[in-house]
Amino acid sequence: MGSIKIAPSVLSADMANLKGELDKIAGADFVHFDVMDGHFTGNLTFGVEILKAVKRSTKVPVDAHLMVSNPDETVDWYADAGADMITVHYEASTHLHRTLTHLQQRGVKAGVVLNPATPVCVLESIIEVVDIVLLMSVNPGFGHELKAMCERHGVSPMIEVDGGISSKNIAEVVKAGANVLVAGSAVFKSEDPAAEVALLQKLGNEAAQEA
Repeated sequence: MGSIKIAPSVLSADMANLKGELDKIAGADFVHFDVMDGHFTGNLTFGVEILKAVKRSTKVPVDAHLMVSNPDETVDWYADAGADMITVHYEASTHLHRTLTHLQQRGVKAGVVLNPATPVCVLESIIEVVDIVLLMSVNPGFGHELKAMCERHGVSPMIEVDGGISSKNIAEVVKAGANVLVAGSAVFKSEDPAAEVALLQKLGNEAAQEA
């Protein structure tokens, strides 16, 4: 599985002090960047210009999670803006295989996201071409099922989990198969975000060794 990676979500950062907030998480493995279009999800968040600002402000690779209703048409916007990894929702993508392989041809790591109500089995036909699977749930059962599917296919994409990750539950989620953990408020709302990132990395790697 390799080392456990922590991806603080800038959705929880103070956007009035973006550079300062990103400096605090310079030791993280990814910056998680949630794009919400107000249509696929009820909220409206960041677009291309903010992603460019993030790229100018940090050397940490950017993990862009597109919660949009038209990912097939918009992935290139975020690839052009510098995203290092882009994940699109299974529920929203009409041409999933084509979109993933297109991103990979552009040198971007490409992945698929599953909402909590979407069963892991839908990935059976696509799992061999994905670089990363993002589960929008800390449900350990999903992690075990996905890990078993990957083993059957002889592949090892990154398994990312987003949703309430903190020092209290990271061990359980890692033991279920996850190796990239998105943490928002647990990092940015802590007294010392840099120390919190280091703690999550430590706890995650300890759990991985025990798994």
